[in-house]
Amino acid sequence: MKILNNTAIHLYKTSTPRTRNGATDRRGKSNPRKNLISGQHHSGKGRNARGIITARHRGGGHKRLYRKIDFLRNEKDISARIVTIEYDPNRNAHICLIHYGDGEKRYILHPRGARIGDTIRSGTEVPISMGNALPLSAV
Repeated sequence: MKILNNTAIHLYKTSTPRTRNGATDRRGKSNPRKNLISGQHHSGKGRNARGIITARHRGGGHKRLYRKIDFLRNEKDISARIVTIEYDPNRNAHICLIHYGDGEKRYILHPRGARIGDTIRSGTEVPISMGNALPLSAV
């Protein structure tokens, strides 16, 4: 494992052709907050009401919990701090857990280049920088 720019890069040991010259960015792993996730029970998996397989080659997979993402960013003019950067099994992008100044916690999509400990804000009078959210009329 190498440390580059404050992030840990995991280099694979070659055991198959797929892992040759492979590397992943190991983000901080943490358990998701209970009030920010919701469970979706996918009981179908290609089965009918009696549980008999009716659609072939469907099923399996790992159980995934849905993370509630704050797309609106409606906490105006309150600064927030990025606490963790986590993997989201339901999308390709990473997500961030942010703590607002008033004590509220929410998930947002991880802004590219943002690091743990950065401060972000949303509102009409905030500066244009990485992670801040502005309405289109203020850009």
